[in-house]
Formats: sequence, structure tokens, C-alpha cells
Amino acid sequence: MRCLDLFAGSGALGFEALSRGAASVVMVEKSRMALEALRKNAQRLGATNLTIVRGDALEFARGTGNRFDIVFIDPPYGSGLQVAALAAVRGLLSEGGRAYLESDSLLAGPRGWRILKHARAGRVHFHLLEREPHDQGGVSGNV
Repeated sequence: MRCLDLFAGSGALGFEALSRGAASVVMVEKSRMALEALRKNAQRLGATNLTIVRGDALEFARGTGNRFDIVFIDPPYGSGLQVAALAAVRGLLSEGGRAYLESDSLLAGPRGWRILKHARAGRVHFHLLEREPHDQGGVSGNV
């Protein structure tokens, strides 16, 4: 599987995907400190098939022409970027692709997406989503 880890932070989601056999992972992170840690951890783990990109996650998603099987979305809590991130990645998913989103709140039925799974661990809500095939529009609504 080809994976995209937006708002990579520590890289936990992307590194886990690599450890489970992902063909490739692209991690996007804006923070210089987090980028340094990502690069050191990639070297320490001997991570291959990994691309680390410094930049804004939403700008990257809007500008890349690549397709992914799984997109991990874990924006900073309280940022309100969940809906914008879902809109930005909608066209990046390959046929049958999924988005995995972590949030500090439960998603309230984002238009154009079907929530396949939801779980909660403490204050963190986990969502596994797929695109609604009949909806060609963007994402609207609140999280």
C-alpha cells in the first residue's frame, strides 16, 4: 500500500505502516524540530521507501498528483483542520482507498464520506473513512 501521513508529527502512523509492509510512505510535516526527529528515527530504523517532506500538509495535499491507498490525517488538536484536510485528500485516494483521521472530537457526518469505524481512547477519536461513491462534491459540515 502507498500511504500518506499528513501532519506527521512523530511519524508514528507512517512508521507503523512501514513496519507492517507498506510499499511506500510520504510524511509531511511543517515543524523543523519534528522533521529533525523524523529524519533521525528513519535513519535509526533503517526505513526505506520513505519520503519526508517539509511543508504545509494541506498545501502538499492540494498540490500533489500522487494517489494513495491510505491517508493518515492527524492535525494538531484544537486546530479545526479535520474538515479542510478531508476535502484536500478526497482526490488523492486510489480506488478503494481509505482515510484514517484522529481528532479531539467525533466527526459529525462529513458530506461525501462514510465513516466505516469509530473508536475512542481517552480524549482521542479515531475514524476510518471512505469516499461516498455517488457524491462528487467536497466536504462540508462540522467535526
